Amino acid sequence: MSKFGELIDVEIPVLLDFFTEWNEESTAMHPVLRDVAAALGDKARVIKIDVDKNKELSEALRVKNLPTLIIYKDGEMKWRQSGEQNAKTLIALVQDFV
Repeated sequence: MSKFGELIDVEIPVLLDFFTEWNEESTAMHPVLRDVAAALGDKARVIKIDVDKNKELSEALRVKNLPTLIIYKDGEMKWRQSGEQNAKTLIALVQDFV
């Protein structure tokens, strides 16, 4: 969990994508998140977290539905939503915290 703290306690926004490879909506988000990361460049960070490999973290954050997207900045959760989102919406949301 301390590594998680290091990931989110930064001055730029961090968009976390909690996913699994066996969930269709999760895998559908992969190209969307690539577009988001490309559009934001070094203004933000996009991190994918496989819930099957990170069960303790997923349980601690009460991730129930997939995909679950969370934006952190300076170690604080700023936004959270489950379900698919489009790139334009995610880019706009993250830019609100840049």
